[in-house]
Amino acid sequence: MWKKGPALMALMMMIGMMANAQSEVDSIPEIDTPPYLEECLDSLVNQWYINKANQLVPDTIPAGTTVGSLPDSVYIERIAAINSPMPYTYNSIVKGHIELYTVRRRELVQNMLGLSSYYFPLFEQELDARHMPLELKYLPIIESALNPRAYSRAGASGLWQFMYYTGKQYGLTINSYVDERRDPYKSTVAAISFLEDLYAIYRDWFLVIAAYNCGPGNVNKAIRRSGGHRDFWKIYYHLPRETRGYVPAFIAATYTFKYAKEHNLYANPNNLPTATDTISINQPLHFKQVAEVLNVKVDYLRTLNPQYRKDLIPAGDDYSIKLAFADASNFAGIEDSIYAYKRSNYFVDGKTTVKPQYSTYTPDIPKNKAVVYYTVKSGDAVGLIADWYDVRTSDLRYWNNIRRNVIRVGQRLKVYVPKNKTEYYGRINDMAYADKQRLSSKSVTTNKSMPKKNGPTDPNYVYYTVRSGDNLWTIAKKYKGISNTDLMELNGLSQSSKLWVGQKLKIKPKS
Repeated sequence: MWKKGPALMALMMMIGMMANAQSEVDSIPEIDTPPYLEECLDSLVNQWYINKANQLVPDTIPAGTTVGSLPDSVYIERIAAINSPMPYTYNSIVKGHIELYTVRRRELVQNMLGLSSYYFPLFEQELDARHMPLELKYLPIIESALNPRAYSRAGASGLWQFMYYTGKQYGLTINSYVDERRDPYKSTVAAISFLEDLYAIYRDWFLVIAAYNCGPGNVNKAIRRSGGHRDFWKIYYHLPRETRGYVPAFIAATYTFKYAKEHNLYANPNNLPTATDTISINQPLHFKQVAEVLNVKVDYLRTLNPQYRKDLIPAGDDYSIKLAFADASNFAGIEDSIYAYKRSNYFVDGKTTVKPQYSTYTPDIPKNKAVVYYTVKSGDAVGLIADWYDVRTSDLRYWNNIRRNVIRVGQRLKVYVPKNKTEYYGRINDMAYADKQRLSSKSVTTNKSMPKKNGPTDPNYVYYTVRSGDNLWTIAKKYKGISNTDLMELNGLSQSSKLWVGQKLKIKPKS
């Protein structure tokens, strides 16, 4: 179905495509770091299972490998040599993503390389059965860093980052106990069906990938605004900002996995069983029943069965448990005993409803951290609280099971802070709002050493003049669709940057 040519012909075609597309991409700014992707990876690298694969490779570097940037000609030749029905392109944006993977996020990539041996065969099997490009298996690399429990700010979940309604549309069960967006097999079948449907619309894999990220409506709008072009690079500027980097990130992920050894990148152990079996469940079953009878860890059951939200498997024809092959054999031999074990401890009258004390599990305390508590006050926001305690917003949400940044007045939040600073952070809960704002690493400062004069302004942008008490979070909230991350990127600020009264910040391009 897919025509493949020799490497030399592919290289000539690549050079030709780059020449033809040069006018389209020359004006795209050089980027050293794709900020939104790097922020996403920073969040994903802290997810629950990544730290399990912590063995480092030997410190020797084989001949012919590199751990730094390479000449453009090497990247061009290697990308051209990738046999695929997709027209892989190289430019400064793709290069920025390649260097993110191969230079700045090497340990994360080595963890993903290890996990790929578990997940890729599943992806490849389904793609091959549909006669679709096997390179689509790299989509979950940029979607979830191969974490089936990944949950985005927008509410997307699982390896393939399905939104709620899209998951339901493609037959995934999502209820109080089960979220099949996190089921590796069922979500893969659904995702590939979605990709297949998108290809029937666009007949171009890069447009399919873009539509997978931002939705067909946004891609259709970009095509119309570009004058009807159906080429990713020709509609580039008409796509949402994040989607502009999505296809380049996909190309970079493909390159990184194809040429990992050339960059001295090797798989870290994934600690996942190579042989597993699936057993149907005919009664409600709690993970702790299985763990205690089979003498396995609950976390091991969560790893193999991430679709179960509350450590509980409801009864039904479609529910099952995945175990390592040996454990599955043991389960089958004493199945009735496992169902009966401490049943009254975990269920109300033997029914599916789990007792409240077992309805959720508490994440382990991060290493070298202690917990302090904060009670939410009127006017508080997740981003502000995270800023006061110098933690990531994603971590604060994870520790407290916060969805869509929704918190309520009086809610008691856990915050993990360095053990030697518990007294310092413990005082924050009783501080006045103004005092807490002065703790913010991005709040307004009156330090005389800070610059007091603004540079020239760009008439093509909307600006905001910083006032006393402002910070990036509160400023962003004044404008629809703008985040504090957008402001940092647009104004060249970092997490440690301080604002000053009278400073002019770019908000967004003028319409």
